[in-house]
Amino acid sequence: MTQLPRTASAHRWRARLWQLPTLMTAALVLMPITVIFLSWGSDQTEIWQHLIETQLGRLLKNTLFLLLGVGIWVMLLGVSLAWLVALCEFPGRRYLDWALMLPLAIPTYVVAFVALGLMTYSGPLHSLIRATFGEDAWFPDIRGPIGVIAVMTCVLYPYVYMLARSAFLSQGRNLMDASRLLGVSPWRSFFRVALPMARPAIAAGTSLALMETLADFGAVAVFNYDTFTTAIYKSWFGFFSLTAAAQLASLLLLFVALALYTEQRARGDGRLHQNPRRQQSERYQLRGSRAWLASGYCSVVVLVAFLVPVLQLLAWVWETRAQDINEIYWKLVAHTFSLGGMASLIAVTLALLVAYHQRLQKRHHNNTTERLATLGYALPGSVLAVGIMLAFASIDAGVINPVRQWLGLAPAQILLGSLFALVLAYVVRFFSVAFGPIQSGFARIKPSYQEAAQMLGSSHWQVLKRIYVPLLTPGIFTALLLVFVDTMKEMPATLLLRPFGWDTLAVRIYEMTSEGEWERAALPALTLVLISIPPVVIMIRRSRAVS
Repeated sequence: MTQLPRTASAHRWRARLWQLPTLMTAALVLMPITVIFLSWGSDQTEIWQHLIETQLGRLLKNTLFLLLGVGIWVMLLGVSLAWLVALCEFPGRRYLDWALMLPLAIPTYVVAFVALGLMTYSGPLHSLIRATFGEDAWFPDIRGPIGVIAVMTCVLYPYVYMLARSAFLSQGRNLMDASRLLGVSPWRSFFRVALPMARPAIAAGTSLALMETLADFGAVAVFNYDTFTTAIYKSWFGFFSLTAAAQLASLLLLFVALALYTEQRARGDGRLHQNPRRQQSERYQLRGSRAWLASGYCSVVVLVAFLVPVLQLLAWVWETRAQDINEIYWKLVAHTFSLGGMASLIAVTLALLVAYHQRLQKRHHNNTTERLATLGYALPGSVLAVGIMLAFASIDAGVINPVRQWLGLAPAQILLGSLFALVLAYVVRFFSVAFGPIQSGFARIKPSYQEAAQMLGSSHWQVLKRIYVPLLTPGIFTALLLVFVDTMKEMPATLLLRPFGWDTLAVRIYEMTSEGEWERAALPALTLVLISIPPVVIMIRRSRAVS
């Protein structure tokens, strides 16, 4: 009579044990957010008076203008390119289909300093214009908001392109043809039929682009265009006030929350109707000048957003004869790879455990705790860095140092400025990047495998180890690669949290571009680009699976 209660109790205890990774990840995400908002309990009147009098209005205006400009242009560019590639046939379409995603392999701060190197007064393009048309020839001034918006648009439009392309492919052209048969013009058919159906995908892609815009530090720093991310950095290292930086970070979080809310409202209840049997002949056959205009438009985007930056980096590396390939360079590479490896292994392990817990609960969607756990990607690296640093400073002062004093040891900063703090920021920020491929992998595995194993007496841990991990190998590898590369490209969190002597390739790029040494920044930048291409290829293959 007592065996059943014990069995039920043991089952509930094991279920709660498997829930721990989810709760822990959600707590890690909430920790910096909570600490940042609690920072308002500290009086920073003098600093805020200075910020209000000198910078705050400009920060708000610059951030809003940047969000508005990038949002409009990534939508226009991404949707137009997606429509052409998805439903039109023109010369080179098959190659441009995947080439248009390649700009994702280049960090925004790399395109930013390449653009400045090419288009400043002493750059090759400006020099060519002066040599051809005279010293007084007009040339656009790239140092300003228009230049920042152009650079970010070139790098971030693939988010909208990739998702809008999948949405247009899912629609096919049947509904457009039906609209045309009812006497509606092609343009009105596009705006009344195709575009509203693709709205959820376009909203999601635009939201991702805006999140990256809010989180960006490198590009705006290169252009000396002050936003909240640069203000956080300056408050920390200029005013030496971590609390003021946290309070500024809380304002940046309000922008993030507004972007997330806007995306949810823009998505609405839209649903996409799949049409997997679409054939190649269903594309609109563009002919004559229209075909070549479409081909030229897509080719120019690839040229400006990917080929020109990569070729310029190669030219600069060639000019310097790769003289910076020395002991310092290899140390930077080792640090970058080490941090990427640690963060990816921890993030993927947590993602595997969280996704498996979701499987045990027989759910195919995320509950509130899991949604909180995946919210880290929406947090800019600078916000995470400030929140983690404040939390660890409190733990050092309030917990660790009293224990050290009780043991007769001198006070010391154990967590503050440690490697653990930096890796933790990476894991929190990129956990959702690892969770996506693994969750998708679980969804493709039949539950009957797990049921059969448990009927044969296998424990949950044995089922995960012997059945799911081998079947999830492709998804686990994809998750490892994506987190690995995102970690290596992350600049603001690395700048703010790195321990002494732990510079990375991204930090080296920031240091060189801050001094205007574009040529010396080219080698670490080119290294990051080459490393970033494999995950972009993976995303291309996954997105073409619906073609």
